[in-house]
Amino acid sequence: MAMTGLSTSRRGFLGLGAAGVAAATFGQPARAARVATKARIVIIGAGAAGTALVNHLVSRLDGAQITVVDARAEHLYQPGLSLVAAGLKPASYTLSQTTDWLPEGITLVAEHAAAIDPITKTVATTGGQSIPYDFLVVAPGLVLDHDAIEGFSLDMVGQNGIGALYAGPQYAAKTWEAASKFTEEGGIGLFTRPATEMKCAGAPIKHTFLIEDIASRGTAAGKYEIHYAAPQQALFSVPIVHEKLRMLFEARGIAPHYGRTLKSIDAGAKRATFVETKVDPATKVETKTDVEMPYDYLHVIPPQRAPEVIRQSGLSWANKWTDQGWVEVDMKTLRHLRYPEVFALGDVAGVPKGKTAASVKWMVPVVEDHLVAAIEGREGTAVYDGYTSCPMITRVGRAMLVEFDYHNNLVPSFPGIIAPLEELWISWLMKEVALKATYNAMLRGKA
Repeated sequence: MAMTGLSTSRRGFLGLGAAGVAAATFGQPARAARVATKARIVIIGAGAAGTALVNHLVSRLDGAQITVVDARAEHLYQPGLSLVAAGLKPASYTLSQTTDWLPEGITLVAEHAAAIDPITKTVATTGGQSIPYDFLVVAPGLVLDHDAIEGFSLDMVGQNGIGALYAGPQYAAKTWEAASKFTEEGGIGLFTRPATEMKCAGAPIKHTFLIEDIASRGTAAGKYEIHYAAPQQALFSVPIVHEKLRMLFEARGIAPHYGRTLKSIDAGAKRATFVETKVDPATKVETKTDVEMPYDYLHVIPPQRAPEVIRQSGLSWANKWTDQGWVEVDMKTLRHLRYPEVFALGDVAGVPKGKTAASVKWMVPVVEDHLVAAIEGREGTAVYDGYTSCPMITRVGRAMLVEFDYHNNLVPSFPGIIAPLEELWISWLMKEVALKATYNAMLRGKA
């Protein structure tokens, strides 16, 4: 199926926010000369990463045979889910058509990838096609392992005080149905995150902050308590951000519980069971015990893993993330360590940071550079430094613009203008208003 499209920067993924949404039409720097090639390029996934990359490639390559494999008819603007789950946006805010963003001159195979053979360099689809490639980019996103939580199923979302915003727009809307009852009546709010790597690790905390803030302003004021249970020993992987969040939790009476992984739910009794892990500081011996916690509102974020087609392909790391299956790539080039014609983008890439849309913004030009260089028979030079951005919402109307790299350095796009660890209205405006315009520009290959 032939499609349609266009062509393609760090003053930040959120750069449009400071200059105003109108900057969505900003001029583009001169692009490198187009490269003539007959290379067969297959991109698995038409999410943020795959779509942004294909729009970059059509502006760089002349004659390439580019195939995108993805069965999803709808494109999901995932950064908007936290706003939907707080009643601030409708579910439709996050949805568009996949084909709206894809360029002319490429082929869309509206099927799922069923198998990848990196030896024969082919991708098999669920419809029975076998697609050969010279270069492969895997960008299928990740899967949510809801079955890993005993007693939980998605049909429970929105009922009996259970939310799960990650599961999609309709579930984010149902999450607000459950959360709004809590913000009106009060009780015990219990917020979780998984032990695995996850997309936008700030999202569980954003939802916690938002629901607490909304509850504090209405009829539930003074009648609720908030608990945040996480398997990790910190609220955030960047130490200085963890400390700031810890202080905010303390100031707002949010109780953190470290070392707790959600195991099961008894929806009838409104009780959640966690595996609590403790390490004896003297002996370093680790002990695990089950701990029950009651709730009136429970927000579930399940373990997250690479899709089965990736885990069965032989492309995953063999010595780390073995239960999750992230693709084995060089952290700076995003190129596979054993199959140099393969790249990974977005959530599925096995790198220490980078499961956010803002990360994709900086990953895509790196893959473009190295892929085009390989076509020309030379080495690429672009480097991905782990840039990740998290507009950390702390209240309705306030957020912190947290940006960092592989080394946990804060790397603010607007130093001296936007303090990264201050709760500011302008940072909220970037998330709530400007981010989507920037995201859309990224999809078109223009940001």
